[in-house]
Amino acid sequence: MKKKSVLLCSFIICALFFSVSQAQESSKYGTDSVTCVMNNSLYYEFFKQWKQSNYKNEAWVDAVAPWRWVFKNCPKSTINIYLHGEKILDKLIKTETDKGKKDKLIDTLMMMYDKRIQCFNKEGYVLGKKGVDLYKLRPSAYEEAYNILKKSVNLEKNKSNGPTLIYYFRAAEKMVKAGKAEKIILVDIYDKTSEIIDFNIKKYQAENNQRKVTNWENIKGNIELSFEPYATCEDLISIYTIKFNETPNDVDLLKKITKILDKKKCTDSDLFFQATENLHNAQPTAKSAELMGKMYIMKEDYKIAADYLIQSVELCEDDNDKADVHYLLAYVYFQLKKYVSARNHCYEAIKLRPNDGKPYILIGDMYVASAKSCGDNDLTSKVAYWPAVDKYIKAKNIDPSVADIAKTKINTYSQYFPVKETIFFYDLNEGDTYFVECWINENTKVRTSD
Repeated sequence: MKKKSVLLCSFIICALFFSVSQAQESSKYGTDSVTCVMNNSLYYEFFKQWKQSNYKNEAWVDAVAPWRWVFKNCPKSTINIYLHGEKILDKLIKTETDKGKKDKLIDTLMMMYDKRIQCFNKEGYVLGKKGVDLYKLRPSAYEEAYNILKKSVNLEKNKSNGPTLIYYFRAAEKMVKAGKAEKIILVDIYDKTSEIIDFNIKKYQAENNQRKVTNWENIKGNIELSFEPYATCEDLISIYTIKFNETPNDVDLLKKITKILDKKKCTDSDLFFQATENLHNAQPTAKSAELMGKMYIMKEDYKIAADYLIQSVELCEDDNDKADVHYLLAYVYFQLKKYVSARNHCYEAIKLRPNDGKPYILIGDMYVASAKSCGDNDLTSKVAYWPAVDKYIKAKNIDPSVADIAKTKINTYSQYFPVKETIFFYDLNEGDTYFVECWINENTKVRTSD
């Protein structure tokens, strides 16, 4: 008690001195600036003691009364009223056992967020915090929380916080389950939040901030898990077919349809083909041309697929995306048995993405496919397996993601090497350099299968 009295006297002296120097800021400190400064200092001292104890001691109890006075009488005096008020009100709500009183405290917290916006702006950011807390503390108010969080995301866009995005989706999910909204809002929210999340992942990857990258990846996983029950191709196609039929040339809608169906691997539907074709006709881009190419690959119309993919390469500016398209072109030319062109596109993909093993796997597969046609005896009809295995080994060494499939192919096609008797017959020894002709035209090493 004695300590509190000493503190109080000190705060009064400081407040009297402060009121003289701050006379011109009476609007900021209310009509009683002396008491405002005193109570600000008083509550903060107890709050600081509470914080220093890692929020475990009871100092917060003494902070409540002066904090309330400040919040009520001089709410513009400092942003700390709101930063500290969140902790104080959270503690009051958690410790209150009376339901009626707890509801009033939740109302106070919501009112505090509104007052913070009024006094210190940052509306989008604060609405995010308000919506999250409302959803968690008053689950029955999910519709109100949804509207608050929607406004927050619309205002903040890529600056939205992770929890805001998570609870925005959860509130919308409750709306759908209660019959207050259609499923399509979940698809739209998933699409919108995914863009924000991907933006932040790329941003922090560029900054080499792995902690924040991991945090955003966890947020992405959380929303992906929530969306999974609504992500069936049947649901997505059903939802978007209605929208497409209403406005089949709406570019924004076409982008959304093609993006979500491609992401969820629902690309074998008529809707995806029609939307992709309409989008490409309305607004040709590298991505739309790539999607058209993929569509014709699925239809096994490889000549038309190649035409679209060549367009995509010409329009593409991002090296990573361009590497993907070169790889697709390589696959298309492989199917057309244009092996030299296919290999050239593999090497173009490798130039852009040197640690990608998939192009090497594809080159190896081409060598295997043409092995028998590249020779007319026991030796030459099998020598193409040597450079094929070389490519699989290269893929395994540079790209862990294809290591297992590369090992399987190495084991499989090593069995197709010539036997010792054959290489001796042609005056060769294991380890000799051998030039494989045909279209391959590549040096390799002599090996046997036994």
